[in-house]
Amino acid sequence: MGQACAQWGRPIGSVPAPEPMGASGHAPGNTAAEPASNAPVPQWGTPLRGATPAGRPLAGAVPAAPAPLALSESGIALKISRSLQPPPTGEAAKLLPIAVQGQSLRGRPDLDAVVEGDARLRRGNLSITTDRLTYDQAEDLAVARGNVSITQDKNRYSGAELQLKTQRFEGYFLNPTYFFGRTQAGGTADRIDFIGPQHSVATNATYSSCPADGSGDPAWLLSSEQIDTDFDTNTGVAKGAVLRFLGVPILWAPELSFPLTNERKSGWLPPSVAIDSNAGVRVEAPWYWNIAPNRDATLTPSASLRRGVGLDTEFRYLEPTYKGQFNFNFLPDDNVANRSRYSLGVVHEADFSAATRLSVNIKRVSDDDYWKDFQREPGTVTPRLLLSDIQASHEMGDWTTYARVQRWQVLQDPDAQIITPYQRLPQIGVRTLQTLGSGLDISFEGEYNRFTNPASTIEAHRLDGDRVHTLTSISYPWVTTPGWTLTPKVALNAAAYSLSRAVAVSGNKKTSRVIPTVSLDSAWVLERETNWFGTDLLQTLEPRVLYVYTPYRKQSDFPIFDSAARDLNFETAFSENAFSGIDRVSDSNQVIAGAKTRLINPVTGAEVMRLGAVQRYLLSDQRITPLGTPLTRRVSDLLLLGSTSVIPNWTLGTTLQYNPQVNALITSTSGVTYSPSPFRTVSLIYRQVRGASQQIETGWQWPIYGRTPDLSGQADDGRGNLGTCTGSLYTVGRINYSTRDSRLVDGIMGFEYDAGCWIARVVAERLSTGSSNATTRLLFQIEFVGLSRLGSNPLQVLKDNVPGYRLLRDGPQATQSSNLLYE
Repeated sequence: MGQACAQWGRPIGSVPAPEPMGASGHAPGNTAAEPASNAPVPQWGTPLRGATPAGRPLAGAVPAAPAPLALSESGIALKISRSLQPPPTGEAAKLLPIAVQGQSLRGRPDLDAVVEGDARLRRGNLSITTDRLTYDQAEDLAVARGNVSITQDKNRYSGAELQLKTQRFEGYFLNPTYFFGRTQAGGTADRIDFIGPQHSVATNATYSSCPADGSGDPAWLLSSEQIDTDFDTNTGVAKGAVLRFLGVPILWAPELSFPLTNERKSGWLPPSVAIDSNAGVRVEAPWYWNIAPNRDATLTPSASLRRGVGLDTEFRYLEPTYKGQFNFNFLPDDNVANRSRYSLGVVHEADFSAATRLSVNIKRVSDDDYWKDFQREPGTVTPRLLLSDIQASHEMGDWTTYARVQRWQVLQDPDAQIITPYQRLPQIGVRTLQTLGSGLDISFEGEYNRFTNPASTIEAHRLDGDRVHTLTSISYPWVTTPGWTLTPKVALNAAAYSLSRAVAVSGNKKTSRVIPTVSLDSAWVLERETNWFGTDLLQTLEPRVLYVYTPYRKQSDFPIFDSAARDLNFETAFSENAFSGIDRVSDSNQVIAGAKTRLINPVTGAEVMRLGAVQRYLLSDQRITPLGTPLTRRVSDLLLLGSTSVIPNWTLGTTLQYNPQVNALITSTSGVTYSPSPFRTVSLIYRQVRGASQQIETGWQWPIYGRTPDLSGQADDGRGNLGTCTGSLYTVGRINYSTRDSRLVDGIMGFEYDAGCWIARVVAERLSTGSSNATTRLLFQIEFVGLSRLGSNPLQVLKDNVPGYRLLRDGPQATQSSNLLYE
């Protein structure tokens, strides 16, 4: 039987038979709401004129104060819209009309309406379909029985019986199944009570983001006596909760709180379990406190079978003019070491004004063995050398003044002791870099340092004292022709010392020196267009020649507070001094010559290939050297570099230091990376230092089963598996092996399984703490998509250690429609 549509108050028999209503309540094919005529629309309460033959299907609309229509001489002015606008919210939603539709409709004006047979009610973003629907206007109460389905603000419900006040969205639903569009998860319940558009309480409910498998149960399922979901506060609370994974109960909690979106929320986070060779089994239960949008804190009580109970604290803050983070990990009684253990970390940055800045960086631990017994912080390169300093700076035009207090804590190992750097208590200085109107560049740095010697056995003999130094240079970059720059430069390094005791060589406590340097730097940047294998490229040729002259000055009377030999690479090869810092200045009469060439894609700007070489030529012996013995070789080691990505999906690179005198490589680093698509990457690196070390490092992330998504979230077969429950298994890891010592230096190996609605990760990590000692950890985590994560998080470990590692959910997700009513 066909359907007929009408608005309350319009004679059914006086208008032509209308077209059936679409899902949006509009006639099919219309771009926007389009009235059947120019007649005014009567309000609720206008008598329904015209008799309705028995059994004739009806449909109706119950308008509530509709907005006036814009009239023109030719009728109603309509505006074409090429997209569906989301329904209004707030006060505007109260003005929305109610539309009803069904096989049979009857009602009493101003009182109620009864719709039977494929009954539908629509109000704004609320849609109800059922076998039978009654609506009470006075109470704004809709009662639906039989095959009831609701769609509301991305959420869907279906069940047997519903009572709902449509405007306030208050009522209940018996025996429903439900689905939340924001979390892409849902379940079943004996009853759901609606407390508002964004708040509901489900009784004897289940919750999961997985579809049911062949046996009728999803892969993971949260069962609870009551689940309270509040999207206004982004909080879901399950009482008497049991979490099952693959049918096995893995977690019970009297009350479990979980976020409904990725936004932050206060509450207990899921506990984590890790296995550590030093701590044994370690269990953590973090509590997160969302103090404010710009402040939060995490308190993590922990218990270790071997070491006891501890507490980790983290506090973060972000203000318009300052930001920072505070970390304090405390173990009051270590059962293994029989003492308290702690680590402290403070980072603070502040801008008091556009010209004045302050930074604080503090790292301290309780004892020398801390780095061995407790996991290394992510990103920590030298866990035995901890820096604490406070710096302040102020800019005044072209001048910058600064001050710093610096201290070091060295975690000593009796088998491999290292020298503690000097403390700076304090460091005060001023610097400037200016370009005069004539093109002359002038730089100046003046600084005072008080160097103190840490009280330790291996540094007890060292001098400490005060140093004042100035670094001054004047240069004139001379551009004669395009692509060529000639820069003469004169520099002066002056320093004066006041020491705590006399120097053994000279017997003086106060001493000073002034060392000049002159240089001439000639650099070219030449370009040409070329074509390689049918591809247009831009090739550069960049030769450079630097002459440096620094006279010899005896420096054995001066202490070494902050100087060290520079590593030889393409950046330091063109430096005027072989030392960093102030205390040592190498005498020099040499020419440094080098060149590099690059191939660049002119369209994308990507570098396709790079080749380079550099070498030093001594015109006289160098007497001030890092090893203390004069350097008489006239030709230095030759540095070579090369890198290319000309082969699609492949990247190759190498850096070599070659000694022509012994015809051998002194150092070399060579690597290759193959990455044909996202989530597929393999790298191999070989490093060697002649007579010291030889290491091979390999890292990878690669799928070994299932479909792999690309950056758009689509699987390689085009169907996509993100958000579905089709499984993909990945292997991931990094291994650093010493071929010289025939031992594993560091290693990470793990697997990740993405089932769409859950992700499992297991990672084993081995960190060396000495030539024969190591710490091993086992990290295991299950991520229940739409709920939370259980276990120790290995993601930071993977990102820090696996080259090219990409999060499985790093790609953009398919966006959900803002209004699920438009089906």
